[in-house]
Amino acid sequence: MNNPKIKISTESYKGVRDFFPTDMFVQNHIFNTWKKTAEKYGYLQYDASVLESSDLYKAKSGEEIVNEQTYTFTDRGDREVTLRPEMTPTLARMIATKRRELPTPIRWFSMPNLFRYEAPQRGRLREHWQFNVDIFGVKTIDAETEVLSLASDMLKSFGLKDSDFEIRINSRKVIDFILNEMYALNTESAHRVAKLIDRKNKMSAEQFEQNINEIIPEAGSSFLTLLNSKNFEEFVSQISRGEEIDGAIKEIKDLMNNLEKLGITNVIFDQTIMRGFDYYTGIVFEINDKHPDNRRAIMGGGRYDDLLSIFGSEKIPAVGMGVGDVGIRNILETYGLLPKYTPPTKLYICLAEESAKGYAQDLAQKLRSTDISVAVDYSGKKVGEQIKYADKSLIPFITVLGEEEVKTGNLKIKELATSLETVLTEDTLVNFFKNSIK
Repeated sequence: MNNPKIKISTESYKGVRDFFPTDMFVQNHIFNTWKKTAEKYGYLQYDASVLESSDLYKAKSGEEIVNEQTYTFTDRGDREVTLRPEMTPTLARMIATKRRELPTPIRWFSMPNLFRYEAPQRGRLREHWQFNVDIFGVKTIDAETEVLSLASDMLKSFGLKDSDFEIRINSRKVIDFILNEMYALNTESAHRVAKLIDRKNKMSAEQFEQNINEIIPEAGSSFLTLLNSKNFEEFVSQISRGEEIDGAIKEIKDLMNNLEKLGITNVIFDQTIMRGFDYYTGIVFEINDKHPDNRRAIMGGGRYDDLLSIFGSEKIPAVGMGVGDVGIRNILETYGLLPKYTPPTKLYICLAEESAKGYAQDLAQKLRSTDISVAVDYSGKKVGEQIKYADKSLIPFITVLGEEEVKTGNLKIKELATSLETVLTEDTLVNFFKNSIK
């Protein structure tokens, strides 16, 4: 039984957002820009349920993601279920399901709702939407080139310049070679070092050095020297060479050269880029905003050629990237690039008399049939209050209907921004709006 003395808070759950119409306007701007960019490159949209079996994330996302950052529960059928924290495992499952039916290369994109249980902070919430772009079936570095070109185009479509952001690339092949071959770490130690590198910027230099020395007690100093290399050439010069590592280094060089040929020159090598997920197998990358208010990775991704194997499916080369709506919105705010809100309603019909209601409804339907957005005021308020509502709602045009307008069919259309009035008939009204609304 409801207790009338208990007041439920109007606050939303911590780390999530309510989207009022003006917020939804910006959100749709973000979604539309994402979609337009992906389709420009020939990518097709897909989606799936927010619910997945927890086994999917236990297999490949990493223990930290599953144990510490997911919303996981047991359903009524005693199945362990997780609200998806990322989309790539779901995508891999979907590809594996129809592997034989799908011609390659597969170019897909999505804009899923994702959930992570973590401390809310600037650029990171517990729920967000993410733009994912993935290409399957391309073994060469051309896949990374295309995905990063798309990502760069997407940011510039929002109004950013090349000088506003930086593309940072690394290779898990190179890092794995250093850990496994040069320093001969076992699987557990190599994994611990990889996780430390991924969190390097979240701890002090002293703490990072101490942790490395605990794992590599006899060679921690040389490893830190390697990791702190100032540029790609200095880094590579300290790596023992061989056929396997030479191929991985060549991939990095080729990717940077490919991007430069496309006019993308804001690219640097960063040996500390790891990405948190365990499924990456080659090139990994992040794109950082250079503005002091947003100095963090705003998107990232990489190559994951082995992920389909967890479903017993044959391996297929794959490259993907993701960017969240929270970070993009922060960027739009920081650079003054938020779109100016304009409501979908173009004409507000005010009723001076109740007897005009039927005519107003007929007129509204006629305009709507030509794709003109119209709202009718049924509040019964005074005409002045109805007009104030339209003005406050940023609706550009109003008309007031009474007996005279119903009788003559002559309508005064007022543009609220300029107070300019135009007398029109029903027959000329449609053309007026088609020409006035761009």
